[in-house]
Amino acid sequence: MELKNNQAALILDVDEDGSVSVNVASGDPDGPAGAICQAIAVKLMQDEDFQAEIMEMIEGDDEKQDA
Repeated sequence: MELKNNQAALILDVDEDGSVSVNVASGDPDGPAGAICQAIAVKLMQDEDFQAEIMEMIEGDDEKQDA
């Protein structure tokens, strides 16, 4: 997929151990979309409260599917 200058994407990679790495792809890394994705990537990797919130959301989705 080729990104336009006004587009950016987070790329999440999960290995066998469950470790997550986050990368950013952007048509213009210095543009607003690239900057937003970069900020989200940093928050994903460094903010433990944000990580816990995401895990709660994922676990909630799993519980809904099991019901």
